[in-house]
Amino acid sequence: MAKNPFQSFVVSFPAHEEIFSEGQTGATMYIVQSGKVRLYRMVDGRKQTLAEMEKGDFFSEMSILEGLPRQCSAEAIEDVELIEISSMTFDKMIKGNIEIAVRMLRKLSIRLREAERKVEALQATGAKATFKGATTKAPAKRSRAEPGGVRLEAVDDGTSFPLQDGETLVGRYDPVTELRPDIDLTEVDLKRSVSRRHARISSRGKNGIVIIEEVGALNGTFVNGVKLVTGQPHPLTDGDQVGLGMVKMVFRTGA
Repeated sequence: MAKNPFQSFVVSFPAHEEIFSEGQTGATMYIVQSGKVRLYRMVDGRKQTLAEMEKGDFFSEMSILEGLPRQCSAEAIEDVELIEISSMTFDKMIKGNIEIAVRMLRKLSIRLREAERKVEALQATGAKATFKGATTKAPAKRSRAEPGGVRLEAVDDGTSFPLQDGETLVGRYDPVTELRPDIDLTEVDLKRSVSRRHARISSRGKNGIVIIEEVGALNGTFVNGVKLVTGQPHPLTDGDQVGLGMVKMVFRTGA
């Protein structure tokens, strides 16, 4: 087994211990290696949970990018191991895990779009406001498919996920960007092998239904055992075996 190149940067916190508090000056960000972390703010003397981070998620990146004070507090929900990244190791981290870099760019892009929408709204109404940071509400979980229709079925338990017309994003809910894919495999991906944005299934174009692996998907996408090349469409036909990381699915087009 390959040695973790960031092992020397791993820090541990027992359950319920505070990692940092809102307003503290910080110059490090964290990536969850194991366990879970709660991000929260104190509202009227109570903890208001903002997000729960698990393996592969990162937080407090604004401290390392801009040297800003912590915008919330963080505590260990259970025993956790975190990779603590300083500005000196940031470049090495980006080169070693492209998915982290891609997700960070997406998060910053979301914040920029939200800020632009607020500016446009203010210009339209002539109102004055103070921006305290943009957030994106995660859409509700997509309902599972009824029998029949174009869908993916989990091999292990037969759970069925419908495909929408046009394009369907497959992955897991991302608490970092607060975005949920059209097909959220969080509940069936017990080993967390599916990337947050793993693949797209598209019915657009002249080639029928195709699957395309997203940039940054770490654990591979497979059709009938053949590993896909990132960004290149691969056709799907009824009964094809689709592997998303360690999650095994079957592509279905009928009852």
